[in-house]
Amino acid sequence: MNSSVPESVSKRLKRKGYSIIFESDTFTGKAFDVVLLWAIILSVLAVMLESVQLSQPEFTSGLRVLEWVFTILFTLEYISRILVVEKKGKYIFSFLGIIDFLAVIPTYLSLIIPGSQYFLVLRALRLLRVFRILKLTYYIGEAEVIVHALRASRRKIVVFLMAVLSLVIIMGTMMYLIEGPENGFKNIPDSIYWAVVTLTTVGYGDISPKTFLGKVIASLIMITGYAIIAVPTGIVTSEFVSSRKKIMGIEKKEAGGCPRCNLEDHDIDANYCKRCGEKLR
Repeated sequence: MNSSVPESVSKRLKRKGYSIIFESDTFTGKAFDVVLLWAIILSVLAVMLESVQLSQPEFTSGLRVLEWVFTILFTLEYISRILVVEKKGKYIFSFLGIIDFLAVIPTYLSLIIPGSQYFLVLRALRLLRVFRILKLTYYIGEAEVIVHALRASRRKIVVFLMAVLSLVIIMGTMMYLIEGPENGFKNIPDSIYWAVVTLTTVGYGDISPKTFLGKVIASLIMITGYAIIAVPTGIVTSEFVSSRKKIMGIEKKEAGGCPRCNLEDHDIDANYCKRCGEKLR
């Protein structure tokens, strides 16, 4: 009978710890998450500052000490999450569980592999927990519309990229034949690299045409680049509008028009006809 009392206390503490660490509905849970986010931000800043070559060695030593303090705190937090969760394997191999593990392991690896502590910037990914704190999960439906649009447009994007790839290969080969190694176009891969840089309107300037014909082709590639940039935007936007209508179940063929004046050109969230004021179906 005495053995059941500690077990009850243990379960109560475990449930309380789970409420604080994994839930943000309570004051203590929200406070824990806010403190955790600030600790993540400060630890990432410390790692970034450590990479700067400073003249004060004591400042660098202080940053390393601070790094170990944050690592120990995050290690204790990671172990606490494993202890209080019911399905430990599910948390350990979940996305956030893997991120939590990667947030602490680089510091310990730095004892064996020098320089690996800079991978601690992966802690910035833990800021994804802000979605749970701010209750942004309510907007997952909107994210689903975007994902659906990207999936629906992937074939068109692939065809578009294949066309662009063919274009830069042809243009790059032409520039190699026209300009030649003496003008910086040493080989076809370098010429293709120049075509990509020019087509995307980046223009590093490390390679540039010298002949009149080469400049003409370069000008055509630059003008084409502006048109090409707009193509994937139009594809994704079109699929985005279509996906939004499908997911919300308000396509024109399903929703129909105004029952009085038969007007069908209504806004997505319209409840009344904008022409006659009749309630829409």
